Amino acid sequence: MASNYPTVYYGSYGETVKQLQQALNQVGYSLDVDGLVLADQGATVDDYLAKMPNSDHVTFMPDSDNVLPITDDEYFDDDIVRYFIDFVRTVYGEETLEQNLAFIAEALGGKGTSREVIRTYFLKDFFKDHCQTYKKRPIYWLFDSGKKNGFKALCYMHRYQRDLLARLRTDYVHEQQERYRTQLAQLGDAIDRASASERVKLTKQQKKFQDQATELQKYEEKVHHLADQNIEIDLDDGVKHNYELFADVLAKIK
Repeated sequence: MASNYPTVYYGSYGETVKQLQQALNQVGYSLDVDGLVLADQGATVDDYLAKMPNSDHVTFMPDSDNVLPITDDEYFDDDIVRYFIDFVRTVYGEETLEQNLAFIAEALGGKGTSREVIRTYFLKDFFKDHCQTYKKRPIYWLFDSGKKNGFKALCYMHRYQRDLLARLRTDYVHEQQERYRTQLAQLGDAIDRASASERVKLTKQQKKFQDQATELQKYEEKVHHLADQNIEIDLDDGVKHNYELFADVLAKIK
């Protein structure tokens, strides 16, 4: 398929980077048809497919459950960095993928590999930039456990359904809690066998995971409380009103 997006070249900052951010921000659009596709309240993937020219051959699918986890490592199959990289690969091609990721990372700034820089951007800066773009009325909502980055996830407001928090809790928060328990158990065993120099590094990792696990335990209780309420929203009430309904589990809009 011929791409309607510009090719990314080194030095071509500005509008190209903005278009890449819009490509992720505006998840209601499709690469197969013109215009906004997923914009109706509670719209599902089935609604999306019904609007495709050929539902059996869709160029790029929206996330199936409207939850894009953001964590400091690739823990989930629908991890936001993996999802973003798949988008870049689909639009620009496999042969230029690494060059394009390197360009994006260079434009964002930061240390590490291109994937590490992009992950750090999603963890620390994406939501802030998104709020600025949408004048503090974000259409992406950031579920955020806190400063330790125990768990974060983006959800598209227009696709919100009343069982979203129950699914977020069961399919993501609980899974992440189990990962932390496993990692802490493995680190405990490794520390017992480690040399003095190795023990310092492992103990630091252990503290990081313990802090994240503690933060996530408290967050799970908040999510559970709201999930039990099966809250419905009305898009006509506006972003500010609806966002405040979930203020205990969402990132603050700055």
